[in-house]
Order: sequence, then structure tokens, then C-alpha cells
Amino acid sequence: MKEEDIVLCTVTKIEGTTVFVNIEGNGQGTIIFPEIAAGRIRNIREYVVPNKKIVCKILQIFEGHPQLSLRRVTSKEKQEVLEKHEKEKTLFSILKTISKDPEKILESIKSQFQADEFMEKVRENIAVAEKFITKPIAEALAKILLEKKEKEKEVKRLIILSSQNPSGIEDIKSILSVKDKTIEIKYLGSSQFMLIKKAPDAKQAEQAIQQAISEIQEKAKSKKASLEVKEK
Repeated sequence: MKEEDIVLCTVTKIEGTTVFVNIEGNGQGTIIFPEIAAGRIRNIREYVVPNKKIVCKILQIFEGHPQLSLRRVTSKEKQEVLEKHEKEKTLFSILKTISKDPEKILESIKSQFQADEFMEKVRENIAVAEKFITKPIAEALAKILLEKKEKEKEVKRLIILSSQNPSGIEDIKSILSVKDKTIEIKYLGSSQFMLIKKAPDAKQAEQAIQQAISEIQEKAKSKKASLEVKEK
């Protein structure tokens, strides 16, 4: 680890004005309250609670101890780390069903590839997997990955969201915090956001997107933000 790294953490406890976390695969770290959120924090549990996964930035490492920030992480950085984590979970779940030592295999794969990169390469060329697992297991993995890709449908919707309020940035974060956490929201610049939902059924994905947009419209109205939903 080094300063400015973006890391996935799990909150372990809150003591005084310090939040203690486990950094995924890299020991422990701490966050002081001013680095949780900008401004006055009325209720710390709106931001962090034990066992919650959060994405943080390493501010400095003092005598081997990482000091972290939650508020300095951008939406894009957060989304990238969470996507990476979800892909690793997916790959691990598949490996559990076809191998006896999925943890060891996953760590070996991660030494050379990102999980999503590895899975895409295996779909194209099974020999990539055979560097880490036996041929029969590699064949089983490739079959599952190909079936999964064929089954999964993706629906996208573009929205333009902006706010002129003094608390505009925080308002937009709140507005975009939809209940369905499997919906990916990408910032494209110029107040444009892309909502992406993947599901086995296109109709299911479309319904989830529509529900998310309804939530966003309701919250945008309450916060007097400008919202435009683009056609398909």
C-alpha cells in the first residue's frame, strides 16, 4: 500500500472520534471523523457502522499504520473499487463450485490479472485458465462463464442531473443513492450520469432501471434539483 491508493475497507468499530477498519487483504487502518464527511457530522452512523464496506483513500502511512479518508474518494473511484470487488466475488463463487481450493486459486489469478480481465480472457481462450488450474476445471470454468455471459442482459439509461444549491454535490450523491445497489451509475461529465443494470432478463433489468429513475425523480424534486431523463 502507498499514499493515494484507493482501498476497500470493512468498518470494525467506532471509538471516540475515530473509525477503525480492516483494509481488504492489508491489515487495519483508521479514519478520524473530519475525514468521514465534509462539515459537521450529526450522526456518524449515517456514514459508517460496524461491518459496513466502504471505499477509502490512504492519506498517509505513519509507522506502518494507514490513516484513511472516506470523504476524499470520488464517485468514480468508489464505483471502480466496488465493481472490482463484485467481479472477484463472482469469480470466487464459481471457483468454489468447481475446485477444492478456491482461495488459493483466486490469489494466484489476482497476482497476474484483475478478475474481470481474467474472466473475459478465459471466455476467449481457455488456455489462460490452464495456467492456474487443471484442464478439466478450466473447461468447467469456461463453460460457466460463457453461459453467464449469454444469459446476462444489460439495460442503460442516460440522465442529466444538476443542482444550484450550496449543498449541490451532497444533494446529487443523495439523489443517486438508489435502493438497488446492483445498478451501476457512471458519471460521464457535464452533469450526465449513465444508469446500468444487468440481469438475466431484459424486462427485469428495464423494470429495475425504471424503479431507480422513479426514486431519483422523487428525490430530485424534493431537493429542487434539475433532472432530465433521456429517451432509450
